[in-house]
Amino acid sequence: MKNLKYLALGLLITACTNGVEKVDNTQAPDTRNPGNQLSEAEKLIEPKKQIVDKKSFPNGIRIQWFEKTDGAPIKEGSVYEINFKTKLQNGEVVDGNYKLQRDMLPFLAGYGMQTQGFDLAMKELHEGDFVEIFIPGKLARGKKGIPGIIPPNAPNIVMLRIGKEIKPTKVVNGVKVWKLEENPEMTDAKIGENSNVAIHYFVGTKSNPRYDNSYQRNTPFAFGMKDYSLIPGLRKAMMDMKMYDKLYILVPAKEAYGSRGYVDLVKPNEDLFYDIIVMDVDGKSVQQNEN
Repeated sequence: MKNLKYLALGLLITACTNGVEKVDNTQAPDTRNPGNQLSEAEKLIEPKKQIVDKKSFPNGIRIQWFEKTDGAPIKEGSVYEINFKTKLQNGEVVDGNYKLQRDMLPFLAGYGMQTQGFDLAMKELHEGDFVEIFIPGKLARGKKGIPGIIPPNAPNIVMLRIGKEIKPTKVVNGVKVWKLEENPEMTDAKIGENSNVAIHYFVGTKSNPRYDNSYQRNTPFAFGMKDYSLIPGLRKAMMDMKMYDKLYILVPAKEAYGSRGYVDLVKPNEDLFYDIIVMDVDGKSVQQNEN
């Protein structure tokens, strides 16, 4: 079976806990590769001496461009390949795609996959840009920080190179699906209209990113494709997907909770963003383990 590396972009998001705990500022070991040599991806986001442009914003964000292109502007609700590294002011690297041994990671702009400041800065950028972004603590991890990783109110410094836009794999009634990884061997584990499915996921909105997280419960979410409570857009997105597929799904409000919203988690007329890994289809994962 293909070794799937789950692209839960923003390693720090999964490390978040409620409340503030004591922060351990011990320098983390460098896991880039033997001898602490920079990978090829990291070399592409090393600062350059020549700054071709810079801009400061009233909210405290500062951007300086090492490469500024005439590529298409970044669009909210679109997915891009990004190569990034997030540092603290003392130079300690706390996040980046190389930590997942990836040259690039997929990033959906505008839906809180990283910090508020990260999304705000992305609005100023274009495909192909290479920048350094200073994000003040209030727009980074805020007063809570991330215990043991990022101190409270710590600014973030992000080295970021934006690659190409990743087009959706399919669009159904406005529901956009990006199939980011798949196991080609899973041809007999395809989701149909009567299937029973289990997924691990994050789900959130623009105003409430990642409000639910199955990983924290350590239990995949199981449902039937004909379940009455399943939101229509998710049902349409999951059809014909396979076990072990890695998906981003953007569900417009009309295919989700519409004008009524959902308790205090989803505002009226908000779109939903799902980050999904299909863990089982019709019991195939159990059969596979038994074999």
